[in-house]
Parts: sequence; C-alpha cells; structure tokens
Amino acid sequence: MEKELEAKVLLVDDEQDFLETLSNRLEMRGLKVSAVTSGEQAVTEARQDEYDAIVVDLAMPGIDGLETLKRIKADNPNAEIIMLTGHASIQSGVEAMKLGAGDFLQKPVDLSDLLQKIGEAKHKRMLILDQKSQEELRKILKSKSW
Repeated sequence: MEKELEAKVLLVDDEQDFLETLSNRLEMRGLKVSAVTSGEQAVTEARQDEYDAIVVDLAMPGIDGLETLKRIKADNPNAEIIMLTGHASIQSGVEAMKLGAGDFLQKPVDLSDLLQKIGEAKHKRMLILDQKSQEELRKILKSKSW
C-alpha cells in the first residue's frame, strides 16, 4: 500500500459539483482540503492560512485563474500553485508558468497525477521553508556576540 500524502490543499473552482467530488476524493486519501468557488475567496483564504498546494481552475467568472494566481503570488511568492483547466492551450499554460504556477493540468484531471503534483508542491514548499529557517538561524547567530 502506498504511503498517504499528508498535505493541506486549497481547491478553487466555480463548478460546485466538481469541487465537492474532488475534495471528497482528496480527503479520502488523507489530505486536508479547503474549497472555495471564486478567485476572490481564494485570495482571501490564501492570506489567512498556509497551504502546501493551491489548485486553481483557469476559467472562472469574476477574477479568472491567472488573475487569482497573480494576486496570491503577490502576497506569497512561495505559494505552490497548480492550475487546472478544461480548455487547455499552450498559450495559457505558458502564461500560467510565467506567472509562477508550479504546474498545469487538464480536466478531467487524473487523480494520481494531481496527487503526484501536490506531493511535489509540498516537497518544494518544505525545502523553501527549511532554507528560510536556516537563513534566519544564521542571522540570529551572526547578531549574537558569544
């Protein structure tokens, strides 16, 4: 049996049925999932809490996935964001990656692919957090006159 992925994920999609189904499937695999139905809610949620991965639908009413990506990255440049779309194009994928998306998957998403991408996002995030804590520790040690 494969090891359960322990990750905290924010799902962002305007399709309520898709959101509920995907949330349930991820939670059954041990992930802690928060779900919102708009880019505006995602930006607010990402400001209030830390996530190992944020999975954002590209096409949403209001602020779309690319604008959501920009706003989340403006607040938290280290956020790990995976874009989902039912209307994939090379141009939108390239744009998302330029804006800082870690990955870009097409709907209907294969759950094992998504789990792999979430695992990779969590790993990257943990490396960044570890590096930051080491830098902070070095600064503290340099500032002390032992």
